[in-house]
Amino acid sequence: MKNSLPAFRKTLGWSQQRLADELGVSRQTVISIEKGRFDPSLPVAFKLAAVFGCRIEDLFEPEGN
Repeated sequence: MKNSLPAFRKTLGWSQQRLADELGVSRQTVISIEKGRFDPSLPVAFKLAAVFGCRIEDLFEPEGN
């Protein structure tokens, strides 16, 4: 799954650790999501959308689209 997470995170000037702290996950989880190696759980996806003030669909794009 492609994602725009790094761009959204950098817009806020946040480090991966800062985002991880906001989400209540490890920095490694944020890294894995950003690199597309791990798809977030639905609760984490909703938290991401809330943090960035957008829709989940604005952050993630299914492969093949």
